[in-house]
Amino acid sequence: MTGDDDMDRESIRTKIPNSQKDITKWASEDGHFRRVKSTFRDTISPNSRFSPEKGRYHLYISLACPWAHRTLILLYLKRLQSMIGLSIVHPHMGSEGWSWNAPIEFNPNMSGVIKDDLYSFKWLKEIYFKANPKFEGRFTVPVLFDKLHETIVNNESSEIVRILNFSFNDLLQDKYKAIDLYPIDLREEIDRLNEWVYDQVNNGVYKTGFATTQEAYEIALKPLFEGLDKLEKILEGGKKFLIGDRITEADVRLFTTIIRFDPVYVNHFKCNIKTIRDGYPNLDRWLRTLYWENSAFKERYESEGSVMTIDIRTYHSSSHPVMPQNLSELWHRVSSPRSQASEAVEGLCEVEAGDECISYTI
Repeated sequence: MTGDDDMDRESIRTKIPNSQKDITKWASEDGHFRRVKSTFRDTISPNSRFSPEKGRYHLYISLACPWAHRTLILLYLKRLQSMIGLSIVHPHMGSEGWSWNAPIEFNPNMSGVIKDDLYSFKWLKEIYFKANPKFEGRFTVPVLFDKLHETIVNNESSEIVRILNFSFNDLLQDKYKAIDLYPIDLREEIDRLNEWVYDQVNNGVYKTGFATTQEAYEIALKPLFEGLDKLEKILEGGKKFLIGDRITEADVRLFTTIIRFDPVYVNHFKCNIKTIRDGYPNLDRWLRTLYWENSAFKERYESEGSVMTIDIRTYHSSSHPVMPQNLSELWHRVSSPRSQASEAVEGLCEVEAGDECISYTI
């Protein structure tokens, strides 16, 4: 799809405000990481501007991003692949944000990248300017785009998860319509857990990793591991799920952080008091159960040579500077032990982190 009002690449480049010139600068002046609120917050519902229709919507994600990974899991859990288009940006995020236009040294034709087949754009920011030529926020993933009105419906991952959970049910087979990750009887409990898990764990790893002062790092690290301790206790007694006896959105929201914890956050973000594998046996078991027993949690993680693990490695090793080297870690670095020969190897994730490398088998 092309539009007569498409802006050329150079005009888009010059329209970026100074505050957006380097999207990889995350910390505030006081050294603390503060996440910027999402801008597009519409939903999809019958008899509205954005009504549920097959083929009308397109999802833009990065395999490296845990927030976007949530929406990919929902896409496969609800079997929406034939209804919603998908584009996957290159895992290298430069100073102007996500793109399909990576420098040659980052292998621009990397397996797993799915080009923008709507406009053949090279930069994700072009999608944002297509929706709003005066847009001044961050160019983040995920993005749920409406091809009819040529605008962004929503760019908040938690809300896109709800949209994918509910909005297309009337178009689905009964067995997929019946999958409900936010059931009425569990909503209050899900909301309570989501609230503190987001603050302490999902966003907690970023508050730790992107801290630029010793004080900010130490303030962020303690509640992160207190949150992990609390989750470990919740999963005592062999519990398979965080809430109730079925997968809920609470499991999805936590999964995309925990699967990245040992390979990336331990060393690269210096979240290194304990690893999941060695320090949290219940969380480790929960992670493996979701991964091996539900194919949606494995999509694009194993296929094509473990595409998602390559994307995670490329993003975190090349796209952003994290904590300055002059900050003192509170504990020595610890590495997850290499797997035993008898263990499954399909989920092997080998991620470089500075001068170190962690191998982790799901």
